[in-house]
Amino acid sequence: MWNKCSTSNEVDNISVQCKVLSDSQCKRLYNAVLEVLERTGAEIYCEEALELLKKAGCWVDGVRVRIPSHLVERAISTAPSRVVLSDRNGKRRLFLEGNNTYFGPGPTNPFFYDLETGERREVLKSDVCDVARLVEVLPNMDFVMSLACISDCTPGLADVHEVHAMLQNTTKPIVTWGYNVENVETIISMCEVVAGSPEALQKNPFVVIYSEPTTPLRHSKDAVRKLLYMSEKGLPQLYTPGVQGCATAPASMAGVLVLAAADNLTGLVINQLKREGAPFIAGGVTTNMDMKTMIHCYGSSPEFSLMHAALTDFVHYIKLPTWSTAGCADSKVLDEQAAIEYSLSIYSAALSGANLVHDCGFLETGMSGSLEALVMADEIIDMVRNIVKGVKVDDESLAVDIIDKVGPGGNFLTEEHTFKNFKKEFWIPRDINRDNYRQWSSKGKTTYKERLRDRAKKLLQESQPEKLPDDILQKLQELVEQAESAKQK
Repeated sequence: MWNKCSTSNEVDNISVQCKVLSDSQCKRLYNAVLEVLERTGAEIYCEEALELLKKAGCWVDGVRVRIPSHLVERAISTAPSRVVLSDRNGKRRLFLEGNNTYFGPGPTNPFFYDLETGERREVLKSDVCDVARLVEVLPNMDFVMSLACISDCTPGLADVHEVHAMLQNTTKPIVTWGYNVENVETIISMCEVVAGSPEALQKNPFVVIYSEPTTPLRHSKDAVRKLLYMSEKGLPQLYTPGVQGCATAPASMAGVLVLAAADNLTGLVINQLKREGAPFIAGGVTTNMDMKTMIHCYGSSPEFSLMHAALTDFVHYIKLPTWSTAGCADSKVLDEQAAIEYSLSIYSAALSGANLVHDCGFLETGMSGSLEALVMADEIIDMVRNIVKGVKVDDESLAVDIIDKVGPGGNFLTEEHTFKNFKKEFWIPRDINRDNYRQWSSKGKTTYKERLRDRAKKLLQESQPEKLPDDILQKLQELVEQAESAKQK
Protein backbone atom coordinates (compact mmCIF):
# COMPACT_ATOMS: atom_id res chain seq x y z
CA MET A 1 0.00 0.00 0.00
CA TRP A 2 1.39 3.39 -1.00
CA ASN A 3 2.43 5.42 2.04
CA LYS A 4 -0.23 8.06 2.66
CA CYS A 5 0.67 11.06 4.78
CA SER A 6 -0.41 14.57 5.69
CA THR A 7 1.56 17.61 4.52
CA SER A 8 2.10 20.66 6.69
CA ASN A 9 0.89 23.99 5.33
CA GLU A 10 -0.70 22.27 2.35
CA VAL A 11 -2.72 24.60 0.11
CA ASP A 12 -5.23 23.30 -2.43
CA ASN A 13 -6.59 25.15 -5.45
CA ILE A 14 -10.20 24.10 -5.08
CA SER A 15 -11.17 25.74 -8.37
CA VAL A 16 -9.66 27.48 -11.37
CA GLN A 17 -9.91 31.28 -11.21
CA CYS A 18 -8.31 34.32 -12.74
CA LYS A 19 -8.05 38.00 -11.92
CA VAL A 20 -7.78 40.82 -14.42
CA LEU A 21 -7.09 43.55 -11.86
CA SER A 22 -4.66 43.34 -8.97
CA ASP A 23 -5.65 44.76 -5.59
CA SER A 24 -3.47 47.80 -6.26
CA GLN A 25 -5.26 48.40 -9.57
CA CYS A 26 -8.63 48.02 -7.83
CA LYS A 27 -7.51 50.55 -5.24
CA ARG A 28 -6.51 53.01 -7.96
CA LEU A 29 -9.82 52.48 -9.74
CA TYR A 30 -11.67 52.99 -6.46
CA ASN A 31 -9.87 56.27 -5.79
CA ALA A 32 -10.69 57.45 -9.32
CA VAL A 33 -14.37 56.70 -8.69
CA LEU A 34 -14.30 58.63 -5.42
CA GLU A 35 -12.75 61.59 -7.24
CA VAL A 36 -15.41 61.49 -9.97
CA LEU A 37 -18.23 61.41 -7.41
CA GLU A 38 -16.73 64.27 -5.37
CA ARG A 39 -15.55 66.48 -8.23
CA THR A 40 -18.01 65.78 -11.07
CA GLY A 41 -20.90 64.22 -9.22
CA ALA A 42 -24.10 62.94 -10.80
CA GLU A 43 -27.52 64.22 -11.77
CA ILE A 44 -30.32 62.81 -9.63
CA TYR A 45 -33.90 63.32 -10.86
CA CYS A 46 -35.78 62.22 -7.74
CA GLU A 47 -36.77 64.62 -4.96
CA GLU A 48 -36.74 62.02 -2.20
CA ALA A 49 -33.23 60.93 -3.14
CA LEU A 50 -32.04 64.53 -3.34
CA GLU A 51 -33.33 65.16 0.18
CA LEU A 52 -31.64 62.03 1.51
CA LEU A 53 -28.35 63.00 -0.11
CA LYS A 54 -28.51 66.60 1.04
CA LYS A 55 -29.32 65.60 4.60
CA ALA A 56 -26.39 63.17 4.61
CA GLY A 57 -23.93 65.91 3.67
CA CYS A 58 -23.74 65.83 -0.12
CA TRP A 59 -23.26 69.04 -2.08
CA VAL A 60 -26.54 69.52 -3.94
CA ASP A 61 -26.95 72.12 -6.68
CA GLY A 62 -30.30 71.63 -8.37
CA VAL A 63 -30.19 68.05 -9.63
CA ARG A 64 -26.37 67.90 -9.59
CA VAL A 65 -25.09 66.05 -6.54
CA ARG A 66 -21.48 65.69 -5.47
CA ILE A 67 -20.94 62.86 -3.02
CA PRO A 68 -18.23 63.01 -0.32
CA SER A 69 -15.96 59.98 -0.16
CA HIS A 70 -16.92 59.13 3.40
CA LEU A 71 -20.53 58.54 2.34
CA VAL A 72 -19.41 56.07 -0.32
CA GLU A 73 -17.19 54.29 2.18
CA ARG A 74 -19.98 54.16 4.74
CA ALA A 75 -22.44 52.76 2.19
CA ILE A 76 -19.97 50.02 1.27
CA SER A 77 -19.50 49.17 4.93
CA THR A 78 -23.23 48.90 5.72
CA ALA A 79 -24.31 46.95 2.61
CA PRO A 80 -24.30 43.16 3.08
CA SER A 81 -21.37 41.34 1.49
CA ARG A 82 -23.60 38.39 0.62
CA VAL A 83 -27.15 37.93 -0.65
CA VAL A 84 -29.00 34.61 -0.58
CA LEU A 85 -31.78 33.93 -3.09
CA SER A 86 -34.38 31.27 -2.47
CA ASP A 87 -36.60 29.37 -4.83
CA ARG A 88 -40.35 29.92 -5.05
CA ASN A 89 -40.88 27.50 -2.16
CA GLY A 90 -38.55 29.37 0.19
CA LYS A 91 -35.60 26.98 -0.06
CA ARG A 92 -32.29 28.88 -0.08
CA ARG A 93 -30.62 28.16 -3.42
CA LEU A 94 -28.20 30.85 -4.67
CA PHE A 95 -25.50 32.09 -2.33
CA LEU A 96 -24.17 35.31 -3.84
CA GLU A 97 -20.87 35.40 -2.00
CA GLY A 98 -17.22 34.85 -2.81
CA ASN A 99 -16.69 33.34 -6.25
CA ASN A 100 -19.95 31.38 -6.44
CA THR A 101 -21.22 31.74 -10.01
CA TYR A 102 -24.80 31.26 -11.20
CA PHE A 103 -26.16 31.62 -14.73
CA GLY A 104 -29.52 32.56 -16.21
CA PRO A 105 -31.22 34.18 -19.23
CA GLY A 106 -31.56 37.90 -19.87
CA PRO A 107 -34.63 40.14 -20.38
CA THR A 108 -36.08 42.70 -22.81
CA ASN A 109 -35.61 41.10 -26.26
CA PRO A 110 -38.41 42.40 -28.53
CA PHE A 111 -37.98 39.47 -30.95
CA PHE A 112 -37.94 35.70 -30.59
CA TYR A 113 -36.92 32.78 -32.81
CA ASP A 114 -39.91 30.49 -33.16
CA LEU A 115 -38.98 26.96 -32.11
CA GLU A 116 -41.24 25.36 -34.73
CA THR A 117 -40.69 27.55 -37.79
CA GLY A 118 -37.27 29.02 -37.03
CA GLU A 119 -38.63 32.44 -38.00
CA ARG A 120 -37.83 35.64 -36.14
CA ARG A 121 -41.02 37.26 -34.83
CA GLU A 122 -42.35 39.47 -32.05
CA VAL A 123 -42.43 37.98 -28.57
CA LEU A 124 -45.61 36.51 -27.08
CA LYS A 125 -46.45 35.89 -23.44
CA SER A 126 -46.46 32.17 -24.21
CA ASP A 127 -42.77 32.48 -25.11
CA VAL A 128 -41.99 33.62 -21.56
CA CYS A 129 -43.92 30.61 -20.25
CA ASP A 130 -41.72 28.40 -22.44
CA VAL A 131 -38.54 30.11 -21.26
CA ALA A 132 -39.50 29.54 -17.63
CA ARG A 133 -40.48 25.91 -18.26
CA LEU A 134 -37.21 25.29 -20.09
CA VAL A 135 -35.09 26.96 -17.41
CA GLU A 136 -36.86 24.83 -14.81
CA VAL A 137 -35.40 21.64 -16.34
CA LEU A 138 -32.03 22.92 -17.61
CA PRO A 139 -29.56 21.86 -14.90
CA ASN A 140 -27.09 24.71 -15.41
CA MET A 141 -29.64 27.53 -15.50
CA ASP A 142 -29.82 28.72 -11.91
CA PHE A 143 -32.30 31.59 -12.18
CA VAL A 144 -34.85 32.78 -14.69
CA MET A 145 -35.33 35.99 -16.62
CA SER A 146 -37.96 36.45 -19.30
CA LEU A 147 -35.63 36.50 -22.35
CA ALA A 148 -38.28 38.78 -23.79
CA CYS A 149 -40.29 41.97 -23.94
CA ILE A 150 -43.72 40.63 -24.81
CA SER A 151 -45.89 42.31 -27.42
CA ASP A 152 -49.34 40.75 -26.88
CA CYS A 153 -50.31 42.68 -23.77
CA THR A 154 -51.17 46.21 -22.67
CA PRO A 155 -48.27 48.53 -23.56
CA GLY A 156 -46.43 49.45 -20.41
CA LEU A 157 -47.30 46.25 -18.57
CA ALA A 158 -44.99 43.77 -20.30
CA ASP A 159 -42.87 43.52 -17.14
CA VAL A 160 -45.90 42.58 -15.00
CA HIS A 161 -47.08 39.97 -17.50
CA GLU A 162 -43.59 38.49 -17.76
CA VAL A 163 -43.40 37.93 -13.99
CA HIS A 164 -46.94 36.56 -14.03
CA ALA A 165 -45.81 34.00 -16.63
CA MET A 166 -42.58 33.12 -14.81
CA LEU A 167 -44.19 32.65 -11.41
CA GLN A 168 -46.50 30.00 -12.85
CA ASN A 169 -43.89 28.05 -14.79
CA THR A 170 -40.75 27.79 -12.64
CA THR A 171 -39.73 27.44 -9.02
CA LYS A 172 -36.27 28.90 -9.65
CA PRO A 173 -35.33 32.43 -8.45
CA ILE A 174 -36.54 35.27 -10.69
CA VAL A 175 -34.57 38.32 -11.78
CA THR A 176 -36.69 40.89 -13.55
CA TRP A 177 -37.06 44.49 -14.57
CA GLY A 178 -39.81 47.05 -14.00
CA TYR A 179 -40.91 49.92 -16.20
CA ASN A 180 -41.70 52.12 -13.20
CA VAL A 181 -42.23 51.93 -9.46
CA GLU A 182 -45.97 51.30 -9.83
CA ASN A 183 -45.26 48.16 -11.87
CA VAL A 184 -42.57 47.09 -9.43
CA GLU A 185 -45.11 47.42 -6.60
CA THR A 186 -47.44 45.08 -8.49
CA ILE A 187 -44.61 42.61 -9.16
CA ILE A 188 -43.56 42.55 -5.52
CA SER A 189 -47.19 42.18 -4.41
CA MET A 190 -47.46 39.12 -6.67
CA CYS A 191 -44.31 37.64 -5.16
CA GLU A 192 -45.55 38.35 -1.63
CA VAL A 193 -48.74 36.45 -2.43
CA VAL A 194 -46.69 33.46 -3.58
CA ALA A 195 -44.34 33.69 -0.57
CA GLY A 196 -47.25 33.97 1.86
CA SER A 197 -46.49 37.41 3.30
CA PRO A 198 -44.14 40.41 2.91
CA GLU A 199 -42.08 39.11 5.83
CA ALA A 200 -41.72 35.67 4.25
CA LEU A 201 -40.50 37.20 1.00
CA GLN A 202 -38.00 39.43 2.80
CA LYS A 203 -36.70 36.48 4.82
CA ASN A 204 -36.29 34.21 1.78
CA PRO A 205 -36.41 36.43 -1.32
CA PHE A 206 -36.86 34.68 -4.65
CA VAL A 207 -37.06 37.84 -6.75
CA VAL A 208 -34.53 40.52 -7.66
CA ILE A 209 -35.53 43.76 -9.38
CA TYR A 210 -32.95 45.44 -11.55
CA SER A 211 -32.92 49.12 -12.36
CA GLU A 212 -30.67 51.08 -14.69
CA PRO A 213 -29.16 54.54 -14.38
CA THR A 214 -28.67 56.52 -17.59
CA THR A 215 -24.93 56.44 -18.11
CA PRO A 216 -22.97 58.61 -17.82
CA LEU A 217 -23.74 59.89 -14.31
CA ARG A 218 -27.46 60.48 -14.71
CA HIS A 219 -30.11 58.79 -12.57
CA SER A 220 -33.68 59.10 -13.79
CA LYS A 221 -36.72 59.51 -11.58
CA ASP A 222 -38.05 56.05 -12.46
CA ALA A 223 -34.70 54.33 -11.87
CA VAL A 224 -34.21 55.93 -8.46
CA ARG A 225 -37.80 55.49 -7.30
CA LYS A 226 -37.53 51.75 -8.02
CA LEU A 227 -34.24 51.70 -6.12
CA LEU A 228 -35.80 53.45 -3.12
CA TYR A 229 -38.84 51.17 -3.12
CA MET A 230 -36.74 48.00 -3.06
CA SER A 231 -34.53 49.49 -0.36
CA GLU A 232 -37.55 50.26 1.80
CA LYS A 233 -38.80 46.71 1.30
CA GLY A 234 -35.41 45.28 2.26
CA LEU A 235 -35.38 43.18 -0.93
CA PRO A 236 -32.43 42.51 -3.27
CA GLN A 237 -31.79 45.31 -5.74
CA LEU A 238 -29.64 45.34 -8.86
CA TYR A 239 -28.49 48.73 -10.06
CA THR A 240 -26.77 48.03 -13.33
CA PRO A 241 -25.44 50.67 -15.74
CA GLY A 242 -24.95 49.84 -19.42
CA VAL A 243 -21.68 51.55 -20.29
CA GLN A 244 -20.31 51.83 -23.83
CA GLY A 245 -16.73 52.81 -24.45
CA CYS A 246 -16.45 55.46 -27.20
CA ALA A 247 -20.08 56.50 -26.69
CA THR A 248 -21.26 56.88 -23.09
CA ALA A 249 -17.78 56.35 -21.64
CA PRO A 250 -14.20 57.19 -22.63
CA ALA A 251 -12.40 55.18 -25.29
CA SER A 252 -10.47 53.23 -22.67
CA MET A 253 -11.38 50.15 -20.70
CA ALA A 254 -10.33 51.74 -17.42
CA GLY A 255 -12.52 54.76 -18.20
CA VAL A 256 -15.50 52.47 -18.85
CA LEU A 257 -14.89 50.81 -15.48
CA VAL A 258 -14.68 54.14 -13.66
CA LEU A 259 -18.07 55.24 -15.00
CA ALA A 260 -19.70 51.87 -14.38
CA ALA A 261 -18.45 51.83 -10.79
CA ALA A 262 -19.41 55.48 -10.24
CA ASP A 263 -23.00 54.84 -11.35
CA ASN A 264 -23.12 51.68 -9.22
CA LEU A 265 -21.84 53.41 -6.11
CA THR A 266 -24.16 56.38 -6.54
CA GLY A 267 -27.03 53.90 -6.45
CA LEU A 268 -25.50 52.15 -3.45
CA VAL A 269 -25.26 55.41 -1.48
CA ILE A 270 -28.95 56.17 -2.13
CA ASN A 271 -29.86 52.58 -1.33
CA GLN A 272 -28.09 52.62 2.04
CA LEU A 273 -29.28 56.11 2.98
CA LYS A 274 -32.84 54.87 2.52
CA ARG A 275 -32.26 51.71 4.57
CA GLU A 276 -28.93 50.64 6.01
CA GLY A 277 -28.25 47.00 5.35
CA ALA A 278 -30.60 46.74 2.35
CA PRO A 279 -29.27 44.06 -0.04
CA PHE A 280 -27.55 45.48 -3.11
CA ILE A 281 -25.94 43.68 -6.06
CA ALA A 282 -23.38 45.66 -8.08
CA GLY A 283 -22.14 45.27 -11.63
CA GLY A 284 -23.19 46.26 -15.10
CA VAL A 285 -23.03 45.67 -18.83
CA THR A 286 -19.63 47.03 -19.82
CA THR A 287 -18.69 47.05 -23.47
CA ASN A 288 -17.78 49.29 -26.38
CA MET A 289 -19.51 50.78 -29.39
CA ASP A 290 -18.35 49.46 -32.74
CA MET A 291 -17.28 52.64 -34.50
CA LYS A 292 -18.13 51.26 -37.96
CA THR A 293 -21.66 50.04 -37.23
CA MET A 294 -22.53 52.05 -34.07
CA ILE A 295 -23.58 48.74 -32.49
CA HIS A 296 -23.35 48.10 -28.75
CA CYS A 297 -21.04 45.06 -28.83
CA TYR A 298 -21.83 41.89 -26.96
CA GLY A 299 -19.96 38.60 -27.34
CA SER A 300 -17.98 39.53 -30.45
CA SER A 301 -15.94 42.06 -28.46
CA PRO A 302 -13.05 40.55 -26.45
CA GLU A 303 -13.13 43.71 -24.36
CA PHE A 304 -16.72 42.83 -23.37
CA SER A 305 -15.49 39.78 -21.45
CA LEU A 306 -12.34 41.48 -20.22
CA MET A 307 -14.17 44.49 -18.77
CA HIS A 308 -16.85 42.35 -17.15
CA ALA A 309 -14.16 40.27 -15.45
CA ALA A 310 -12.35 43.44 -14.36
CA LEU A 311 -15.56 44.95 -12.97
CA THR A 312 -16.13 41.68 -11.08
CA ASP A 313 -12.66 42.06 -9.57
CA PHE A 314 -13.54 45.57 -8.46
CA VAL A 315 -16.87 44.56 -6.91
CA HIS A 316 -15.15 41.68 -5.12
CA TYR A 317 -12.60 44.21 -3.89
CA ILE A 318 -15.31 46.32 -2.24
CA LYS A 319 -16.97 43.12 -0.97
CA LEU A 320 -20.37 43.28 -2.63
CA PRO A 321 -22.28 40.58 -4.54
CA THR A 322 -21.60 40.82 -8.27
CA TRP A 323 -23.71 40.98 -11.44
CA SER A 324 -22.28 40.16 -14.84
CA THR A 325 -23.10 39.17 -18.41
CA ALA A 326 -22.34 36.17 -20.65
CA GLY A 327 -23.91 33.65 -23.00
CA CYS A 328 -24.92 36.30 -25.51
CA ALA A 329 -23.96 37.11 -29.09
CA ASP A 330 -23.88 39.77 -31.76
CA SER A 331 -24.61 37.02 -34.30
CA LYS A 332 -28.07 37.38 -35.81
CA VAL A 333 -28.74 33.63 -35.79
CA LEU A 334 -27.62 30.57 -33.87
CA ASP A 335 -24.49 29.71 -35.84
CA GLU A 336 -20.73 29.18 -35.45
CA GLN A 337 -20.22 32.83 -34.55
CA ALA A 338 -22.80 32.60 -31.77
CA ALA A 339 -21.14 29.46 -30.40
CA ILE A 340 -17.76 31.22 -30.26
CA GLU A 341 -19.25 34.27 -28.55
CA TYR A 342 -21.19 32.20 -26.01
CA SER A 343 -18.23 30.00 -25.16
CA LEU A 344 -15.69 32.74 -24.58
CA SER A 345 -18.01 34.95 -22.53
CA ILE A 346 -19.29 32.09 -20.35
CA TYR A 347 -15.75 30.84 -19.72
CA SER A 348 -14.55 34.32 -18.80
CA ALA A 349 -17.50 34.93 -16.46
CA ALA A 350 -16.98 31.63 -14.68
CA LEU A 351 -13.25 32.24 -14.27
CA SER A 352 -13.90 35.73 -12.89
CA GLY A 353 -16.17 34.40 -10.13
CA ALA A 354 -19.07 36.73 -10.91
CA ASN A 355 -22.10 35.77 -8.80
CA LEU A 356 -25.15 36.38 -11.03
CA VAL A 357 -24.46 36.10 -14.76
CA HIS A 358 -27.31 36.99 -17.10
CA ASP A 359 -28.18 37.24 -20.80
CA CYS A 360 -27.84 33.56 -21.74
CA GLY A 361 -30.01 32.98 -24.81
CA PHE A 362 -29.38 36.40 -26.39
CA LEU A 363 -28.77 36.86 -30.11
CA GLU A 364 -28.51 39.97 -32.27
CA THR A 365 -26.95 42.17 -29.58
CA GLY A 366 -29.85 41.73 -27.19
CA MET A 367 -32.65 42.08 -29.75
CA SER A 368 -33.66 38.42 -30.15
CA GLY A 369 -34.10 35.49 -27.79
CA SER A 370 -33.78 31.81 -28.69
CA LEU A 371 -34.71 28.65 -26.82
CA GLU A 372 -32.13 26.66 -28.80
CA ALA A 373 -29.50 29.20 -27.78
CA LEU A 374 -30.55 28.78 -24.16
CA VAL A 375 -30.03 25.01 -24.46
CA MET A 376 -26.62 25.62 -26.05
CA ALA A 377 -25.65 27.99 -23.24
CA ASP A 378 -26.63 25.35 -20.69
CA GLU A 379 -24.27 22.79 -22.25
CA ILE A 380 -21.43 25.31 -22.55
CA ILE A 381 -21.88 26.26 -18.90
CA ASP A 382 -21.74 22.57 -17.99
CA MET A 383 -18.49 22.17 -19.91
CA VAL A 384 -17.00 25.32 -18.41
CA ARG A 385 -17.97 24.32 -14.87
CA ASN A 386 -16.04 21.10 -15.41
CA ILE A 387 -12.98 23.16 -16.34
CA VAL A 388 -13.35 25.66 -13.51
CA LYS A 389 -13.73 22.91 -10.89
CA GLY A 390 -10.01 22.23 -11.36
CA VAL A 391 -8.03 19.05 -10.74
CA LYS A 392 -8.53 17.06 -7.56
CA VAL A 393 -5.24 15.82 -6.12
CA ASP A 394 -5.57 13.25 -3.34
CA ASP A 395 -4.65 9.62 -2.73
CA GLU A 396 -7.63 8.29 -4.68
CA SER A 397 -7.04 10.47 -7.74
CA LEU A 398 -3.26 10.04 -7.80
CA ALA A 399 -3.97 6.33 -8.22
CA VAL A 400 -0.41 5.19 -7.49
CA ASP A 401 -1.51 1.73 -6.31
CA ILE A 402 -3.66 1.18 -9.42
CA ILE A 403 -0.81 2.26 -11.69
CA ASP A 404 1.47 -0.22 -9.93
CA LYS A 405 -1.12 -3.00 -10.23
CA VAL A 406 -1.65 -2.53 -13.98
CA GLY A 407 2.02 -1.94 -14.70
CA PRO A 408 3.80 -1.25 -18.01
CA GLY A 409 1.81 -2.03 -21.16
CA GLY A 410 -1.44 -2.72 -19.34
CA ASN A 411 -4.80 -0.97 -19.56
CA PHE A 412 -7.27 0.42 -17.04
CA LEU A 413 -10.56 -0.40 -18.78
CA THR A 414 -11.49 -3.27 -16.47
CA GLU A 415 -10.29 -1.72 -13.24
CA GLU A 416 -12.83 -0.92 -10.53
CA HIS A 417 -11.15 2.47 -10.10
CA THR A 418 -12.15 3.32 -13.69
CA PHE A 419 -15.81 2.37 -13.22
CA LYS A 420 -15.90 4.28 -9.95
CA ASN A 421 -14.40 7.50 -11.26
CA PHE A 422 -14.82 8.00 -15.01
CA LYS A 423 -18.17 9.78 -14.79
CA LYS A 424 -16.99 11.99 -11.94
CA GLU A 425 -13.62 12.91 -13.43
CA PHE A 426 -14.42 13.30 -17.12
CA TRP A 427 -17.21 15.33 -18.67
CA ILE A 428 -19.80 13.60 -20.86
CA PRO A 429 -21.47 15.86 -23.44
CA ARG A 430 -25.21 15.98 -23.99
CA ASP A 431 -25.65 17.43 -27.50
CA ILE A 432 -22.04 17.92 -28.58
CA ASN A 433 -21.30 14.88 -30.76
CA ARG A 434 -18.30 12.56 -30.30
CA ASP A 435 -19.38 9.76 -32.64
CA ASN A 436 -17.09 8.68 -35.44
CA TYR A 437 -18.20 9.60 -38.95
CA ARG A 438 -19.98 6.30 -39.60
CA GLN A 439 -21.94 6.49 -36.34
CA TRP A 440 -22.82 10.15 -36.90
CA SER A 441 -23.90 9.44 -40.49
CA SER A 442 -26.09 6.52 -39.43
CA LYS A 443 -27.93 8.78 -37.00
CA GLY A 444 -28.94 11.27 -39.69
CA LYS A 445 -25.88 13.55 -39.99
CA THR A 446 -27.51 16.07 -37.69
CA THR A 447 -25.93 19.45 -37.06
CA TYR A 448 -25.46 20.83 -33.57
CA LYS A 449 -28.21 23.37 -34.17
CA GLU A 450 -30.63 20.61 -35.17
CA ARG A 451 -29.81 18.65 -32.04
CA LEU A 452 -30.32 21.77 -29.92
CA ARG A 453 -33.75 22.32 -31.44
CA ASP A 454 -34.73 18.69 -30.83
CA ARG A 455 -33.49 18.93 -27.24
CA ALA A 456 -35.44 22.13 -26.60
CA LYS A 457 -38.64 20.57 -27.96
CA LYS A 458 -38.14 17.40 -25.93
CA LEU A 459 -37.46 19.29 -22.71
CA LEU A 460 -40.54 21.48 -23.17
CA GLN A 461 -42.69 18.40 -23.72
CA GLU A 462 -41.30 16.78 -20.57
CA SER A 463 -41.29 19.88 -18.36
CA GLN A 464 -43.97 19.70 -15.69
CA PRO A 465 -43.43 22.72 -13.44
CA GLU A 466 -44.86 22.55 -9.96
CA LYS A 467 -48.26 24.22 -10.04
CA LEU A 468 -49.28 27.01 -7.71
CA PRO A 469 -52.44 26.51 -5.65
CA ASP A 470 -55.66 27.73 -7.27
CA ASP A 471 -56.22 30.46 -4.69
CA ILE A 472 -52.73 31.85 -5.33
CA LEU A 473 -53.31 31.77 -9.10
CA GLN A 474 -56.56 33.67 -8.59
CA LYS A 475 -54.85 36.36 -6.49
CA LEU A 476 -52.10 36.75 -9.10
CA GLN A 477 -54.70 37.17 -11.84
CA GLU A 478 -56.50 39.80 -9.75
CA LEU A 479 -53.28 41.79 -9.32
CA VAL A 480 -52.64 41.69 -13.06
CA GLU A 481 -56.21 42.86 -13.73
CA GLN A 482 -55.84 45.68 -11.21
CA ALA A 483 -52.68 46.83 -13.00
CA GLU A 484 -54.52 46.65 -16.33
CA SER A 485 -57.39 48.71 -14.93
CA ALA A 486 -55.05 51.33 -13.47
CA LYS A 487 -53.20 51.63 -16.78
CA GLN A 488 -56.42 52.30 -18.68
CA LYS A 489 -57.51 55.16 -16.38
